[in-house]
Amino acid sequence: MKILKIVLMIVGVVLIVFGLYNAFVPQQVLDIGPLEVNAKEGLSNQTLGMIGIGVLALIAGALLKNRR
Repeated sequence: MKILKIVLMIVGVVLIVFGLYNAFVPQQVLDIGPLEVNAKEGLSNQTLGMIGIGVLALIAGALLKNRR
């Protein structure tokens, strides 16, 4: 159970960080010579889903109790 707790906490943090990275860092779409086009999506459904699942995994890992 201790390993599951650690894995859930790590996965939660990684999902939250990756979701925030996708939300706030512009993605390069096109680069042709001097012309460069960037797109910033903001908070899409996929990004919100990643952050939400990350928060749930973090809470589950924090509340998971060890069996004796």
